[in-house]
Amino acid sequence: MKVIKISKEDREQLIENIQGYFVDERGEEIGELAAGLLLDFFLSEAGPFVYNQGVQDAKRLMFDKMENMGEDLDALQRPIQLHRRY
Repeated sequence: MKVIKISKEDREQLIENIQGYFVDERGEEIGELAAGLLLDFFLSEAGPFVYNQGVQDAKRLMFDKMENMGEDLDALQRPIQLHRRY
């Protein structure tokens, strides 16, 4: 399974956030290595679920937009009046 790639800056920020979470919520300090391993675990285990949900959300949004576009295009049509000559 493909691992989700994140930039170095984002990874560093997420590691800091994990460390902050452990201090704030659990009263424990964990090191950068432990926080990085935890991040890797969640990216590999939860990442695909989150990614797939994002794909499904984008698909739903696209279909909604396409439906609206069809309605908008239908609204642009002009009425046709036939004139009888006899």
